[in-house]
Amino acid sequence: MATTRTAHTVWNGNLLEGRGTVTLDSSGVGEYPVTWASRSEQPNGRTSPEELIAAAHSSCLSMALSHGLAQAGTPPTRLDTRADVTFQPGTGITGIHLTVRGEVPGLDEPGFIKAAEDAKANCPVSRALSGTQISLTASLA
Repeated sequence: MATTRTAHTVWNGNLLEGRGTVTLDSSGVGEYPVTWASRSEQPNGRTSPEELIAAAHSSCLSMALSHGLAQAGTPPTRLDTRADVTFQPGTGITGIHLTVRGEVPGLDEPGFIKAAEDAKANCPVSRALSGTQISLTASLA
């Protein structure tokens, strides 16, 4: 069964001086302020589209990797995944670097790296962002 998740943004003003609020409608977990400065300079307590993409990508990779490891008979105890999304004003998103450290009893480092690479290639967010350079560093804790 397909699911749809919804968020919306209300923006006031022009790009450089305006501000907006991103609301996570489906979950209802919050509203988050966003400005051009939070995207192109310092966050100063506000989010950006790139931070939201990073959140989506890190959680998607964790889920895909957890599933793949469990399917292979080596379920993880813990996965700690970070996504760094780089934004260049005037160019856009120039790359995403994923870093995952795992605790996986019974699995060696090469096996973990292979599983992480497979998860990176196949998680739905990676596939949606396939036009972007995505790199990965994976290691066991």
